[in-house]
Amino acid sequence: MSKKCSILTSRNCSKVLDGYNYNVNLINSLSEGKLTFDEEGLEELFKEAVANEIEFTTEYKKTNTYIIAVPTPYLKDSKKLDPQYVISAINSVLKVCEKGAVLIIESTITPGTIDKYIRPEIEKRGHKIGEDIHLVHAPERIIPGNLIYELEHNSRTIGADSYELGNKVKGLYSHFCKGEIVVTDIRSAEMSKVVENTYRDINIAFANELAKICRSDNMDVYEIIKIANKHPRVNILQPGPGVGGHCISVDPWFLVGDYPGLTNLILTARKINDSMPRHVLGRIRDIMREHDIRDISKVGLYGLTYKDNVDDTRESPTLQLLERMDEHLAFGVKVFDPLVKTRIVDHQFMNFEDFINEIEILVIMAGHDHIKNNMEIIKDKLILDTKNVCTFDGVYKL
Repeated sequence: MSKKCSILTSRNCSKVLDGYNYNVNLINSLSEGKLTFDEEGLEELFKEAVANEIEFTTEYKKTNTYIIAVPTPYLKDSKKLDPQYVISAINSVLKVCEKGAVLIIESTITPGTIDKYIRPEIEKRGHKIGEDIHLVHAPERIIPGNLIYELEHNSRTIGADSYELGNKVKGLYSHFCKGEIVVTDIRSAEMSKVVENTYRDINIAFANELAKICRSDNMDVYEIIKIANKHPRVNILQPGPGVGGHCISVDPWFLVGDYPGLTNLILTARKINDSMPRHVLGRIRDIMREHDIRDISKVGLYGLTYKDNVDDTRESPTLQLLERMDEHLAFGVKVFDPLVKTRIVDHQFMNFEDFINEIEILVIMAGHDHIKNNMEIIKDKLILDTKNVCTFDGVYKL
């Protein structure tokens, strides 16, 4: 069978003929027909891919087009991109790919990453870029919880060394993408994705700083935002307990690391958003003092995921909060999340009613539909609602 397209990814399932990953457990699960996370529409797409004879393997195969979607973390000290996973994937592809193969990098990378890290890896193997190997950057634009819809309907950016190559890849993506597909140069494509997530981080930081200002002077930040947003050119986001996930909480650091003297606003926004778990900890302390509660084990955190109604815990504000508590020797706080089916932290409950019965203070860290549907059960608790989901009065807010 002629292989048309291959994909390397950390959470991969797509309408292609081969899916590669070094995670043997993931490959085994997919090969057995078992998905490893929930997403509306994914099961149907997966069954269709299996019917089309998709193969999952840890062994790279020879083909002419590869889509690379591996993690791109940042280095904690310098805040710069850590390119090790992308470089590793590229080198693995170069060992087996056909001459003239197209390598499409979907991972979010900082401007200049392909010039600085990827081109040298290809050239030192004796390949000529543009002839032996063709490079494209097509940054992903999807969000957990709405992945399949956004994969189909969001606009896409194709960054390539030539418009001829860009339009060729555009033709490939147009098979599944109904949104506008823009062809540009590689550095513009790299920068555009980082800018998108940085823009959102800054807007979230403004809302979070408003929450702190309003808290200091006993004002209702949610009422103020609601009124301000009636202006036709104002759209303030909602404050929250922090920013998580592998995009908004990570990508702005790439710019801070690469342009340290030019990113004052971006750096400040990152610091504000990273400070929110500590702000929540302060609010918990205030409530405990007000009600003379001295036992931290009477506090329960609802929500371990970074986003409402998804099971993704990467960079979760709750995990950040637990880390802050650990620094202050505040052990024993209880945790529950209906979407997290395995125990990943200490004192994590798997049954909601058992969790509620063991606590006096409930801190809502995620606005899952589950908690919205269980308001009657939690009414008699002291509630810190960091997501503004409670439908009754008498709760504490950010």
